[in-house]
Amino acid sequence: MRSVRARRAAMIGSAALLLLAPTVALAHAEPAPAAPSTTVELPPELVAAIQRDLGLTAEQYLSKADAGQQLVEFANSLREKYPDVFAGAWLDPSGNPLIGLADGDGKDAARKAAEELGYQVKDLPRSERTLGDQLNKARDWVSTLPAPLAGLIGATGVDVINNHLVMQVSDTATGLGLQLPDFLKAVNIITVPDLGSVGPQPIDAPGGVASQGGDSYAAEGPAGAFRCSLGFNGTNGAGQVVNISAGHCDPSRGTAGTPNASVAFDMRGPGVFGDRFGTFARSNVDGHDFSVIRIDDNAANRFRNNLVRVPGAGPVPIDGTADPVVGAPVCKSGLTTGFSCGTINGINLTVDVGARTLTHGFSSNICALQGDSGGTMITGRRALGISSASNVGDMQMCEIAQVVTLLAGDAPTLYATPINAILRDNPGLSVRTY
Repeated sequence: MRSVRARRAAMIGSAALLLLAPTVALAHAEPAPAAPSTTVELPPELVAAIQRDLGLTAEQYLSKADAGQQLVEFANSLREKYPDVFAGAWLDPSGNPLIGLADGDGKDAARKAAEELGYQVKDLPRSERTLGDQLNKARDWVSTLPAPLAGLIGATGVDVINNHLVMQVSDTATGLGLQLPDFLKAVNIITVPDLGSVGPQPIDAPGGVASQGGDSYAAEGPAGAFRCSLGFNGTNGAGQVVNISAGHCDPSRGTAGTPNASVAFDMRGPGVFGDRFGTFARSNVDGHDFSVIRIDDNAANRFRNNLVRVPGAGPVPIDGTADPVVGAPVCKSGLTTGFSCGTINGINLTVDVGARTLTHGFSSNICALQGDSGGTMITGRRALGISSASNVGDMQMCEIAQVVTLLAGDAPTLYATPINAILRDNPGLSVRTY
């Protein structure tokens, strides 16, 4: 039976995180506030990534992540009380929390509430509600474009810090006749060059006895086989053990939850299937990119943990969930590139990914490659999201991606689906925290 699996594995593909350029087909590759930890217990591989990518100590990383979630909690209450003047919240590069306020009824009261808690207030011309209305209007306009032109527009969202809309457009758009309507003249346009693919060859790493977020797995269905990274371990509404990964990692999404659902296997080496451990109970790629893998009873015990790691290395225990906030630190775990860290630079984004559209996503300046799809993204020790798509996913190494994107005036960007959005889509689903 193992030899049959080995032959099947020769045909396996990776759920690729491909270049986010509109002219290239792109394959999808409630916060729990807590006081800052007084004891730092992070694996050395993550500590090294934090120091390398963020220039922070482990203590500073955890403190900044806590500050981000405290800011999210306050911003949510301020948005609810003063929707006409609330204009966003973010952390500056030094980790200081800021609240944006626009003119309107309630501004003085909102300012007083923020300043009493020690938050710095920045006056901005447009409220979050006004920018949201403009963003919806922009997306409606994109939906009316003919396919060749609509395909030139990659991502749309709100730049919270600079208080305006942003739109990612291929640098070939002008030559193909794309003209913005007058109401979009003030939008910040980011042009993205076509960078092409270099055909990566992903490398699998074996896991340990327990199955943890970031470990390698293979998904096989009637439509083929993909290789991805495990997401967060959890339980469903019936108390069954599950793993939350990416929907695009399921090669046969239409069969999820049926007797013909794709099967998940351990990966024990390059192209070598290990033991079966579960089936895809639900897979979704349009809107929120997620999958829920129902773990087989005979494999459930090794998924009953709250751990995230680099395959084969020390783990991070997950102690809650978090919502993304601009400026907060974030780290991802994936089988190809291991731990890497960055800063959240966009929230509530809409990103076109081939024929599908990701909504309510967030972005960070992190390099992710083929095989990292479906892996975990954390802030502090909280679950933050699932890796979904990257603009450099088809490159061989992050060192190459850094150079190529720098020359193109861009940077590696990883798009993710927020974990709390996934939990809201699946009543009863929870991330394991023990």
